[in-house]
Amino acid sequence: MTATHFECDKLIRFHHCDPAGIVFYPQYFVIFNELVEDWFNEGLGIDFARFHVEQRMGVPMASIVCRFLSPSKVGEMLHLSLSINRIGKSSLELNVNGKSGGEARVQATLTLVLASLDTRSSLPFPEDLRTKLEGYLLPESG
Repeated sequence: MTATHFECDKLIRFHHCDPAGIVFYPQYFVIFNELVEDWFNEGLGIDFARFHVEQRMGVPMASIVCRFLSPSKVGEMLHLSLSINRIGKSSLELNVNGKSGGEARVQATLTLVLASLDTRSSLPFPEDLRTKLEGYLLPESG
């Protein structure tokens, strides 16, 4: 199976920016969360709201490692790409790249954990979800 990247575009809006008109770095974390929601809805075919409200599961971020490479400005389109580096029993490590106008703007590694919203403890990935996730798994680099 060939790994897929989930890709989407996000308009950099005024509310993302500081007074200098560039993305205020914590806003990237909001954008990353939006990207994960879009990936669930559009890429994995899982209704993110229903996943939370009805299935009582979530995917909180346990870790974010981020590099801010170049400023993004209000009005620009940020092209985001998401793939999976690793799938564990109840966590996964995502690779996120953001570009605008062909220029790298941000790179991040996100660790998400599948968790019960009721017990607030981790859960193993169900087989159907694991199968969908594997479509985004990058081949191991040697």
